[in-house]
Amino acid sequence: RGSFPESNGCKGCFICLKSAIGRLKHSLHAELKDNHIFLPINSGEEKKKGQNMRAMIMSAGRGTRVRPLSHDVPKPMFTIANKPVLHYTLKLLERHGINEAMINLGPHSAKIEKYFKNGSGYGVDISYSREKSLLGTAGAIKKVEDYFKDTFIVMSGDGLTDIDLTGALRFHRSKKAFATIVLKRVDSRFEYGIALMERDKRIKSFLEKPSWSDVLNNTVNTGIYILEPEIMNYIPKRKYYDFGTRLWGELLNKRKRVFGYEMEGYWCDIGNLDEYRRAQLDVLSGKIKVDIEGKKKGRNIWISSNTKLGKGVRIKGPCIIGRNCIIGKNSEIAANTVIGDGGIIGENVSISGCIIWQDARIKTGTVIRNSIVGNKASVSGGDCIIEESIIQKK
Repeated sequence: RGSFPESNGCKGCFICLKSAIGRLKHSLHAELKDNHIFLPINSGEEKKKGQNMRAMIMSAGRGTRVRPLSHDVPKPMFTIANKPVLHYTLKLLERHGINEAMINLGPHSAKIEKYFKNGSGYGVDISYSREKSLLGTAGAIKKVEDYFKDTFIVMSGDGLTDIDLTGALRFHRSKKAFATIVLKRVDSRFEYGIALMERDKRIKSFLEKPSWSDVLNNTVNTGIYILEPEIMNYIPKRKYYDFGTRLWGELLNKRKRVFGYEMEGYWCDIGNLDEYRRAQLDVLSGKIKVDIEGKKKGRNIWISSNTKLGKGVRIKGPCIIGRNCIIGKNSEIAANTVIGDGGIIGENVSISGCIIWQDARIKTGTVIRNSIVGNKASVSGGDCIIEESIIQKK
């Protein structure tokens, strides 16, 4: 109220209130969402106490359920709106004031380090842990246990979410939890672990990827955890050890304070190709808000710099066309299509509902629907229509 210019007769009108909130938000480096101000985790009193949140981002998996795309591209590098999905995880951490992260890398994950480097472009200081043989989700954090001295967060490198991490941490601390599992209510649940809770949100049992006979609810494990560093005492060294199949059961048997935080907002695990397509469509439809590169033209059409459109090109949104693309004359780019940087689309091409990665080429006269085209792949349809296909560079 002291921010209002009451000496000039103002009684706190909406304009002044909005201005005051804006100044407060800026001074605290806060985020305004749904008329609430969210303070970054590492701000204010938190910093005075020496609390410096760090994150572990799981990125070493083989991606067996998204083959053949994952043969040469690790899942965290799969693009959503022409940015690797890991890009959005790092930006989420930055928004909530988490500015240090450890990323584990498997034998096929070198492209992640090459792309993100030390994280300076994302406001997050990135360190890397290389695993010659995979250690599992719990074994991965045990390998770098000296990195985590305080409460820390575990994220998935191939998940897309806008979770309120600040609210999740507040819940964790209010419960004096040893571990908090972030949960989400979903319609499709058999790919994920299911948590069963008491009324106070304390988890009483956990089923990892249950069968039909096990299903009692649709509250699933998102793979996002808030943990106390003492959890390292329950993970063996230099051994494959997983949260879902081993650690959670052990902690519950020992009556540790493991709680479930039911998140609101958006979450999608890119565990298979259907979920990958769904995440892309959800961005295009606005179910989750992300920063889309390019100039918005017309209704939900984004076109990035140095892209050339030939005469008679027809574009229907929502769609995204990356940088340095060439779209040949009389071609049609229909709804729910994303074309990566450097894409070359020939003349008289028809594309609909496709995800086309970087530097791909769609040759003249091709008709392609609901397909995924890999980096530097070349597509020639001839006299047939290509539908629901995965096409990679030969």
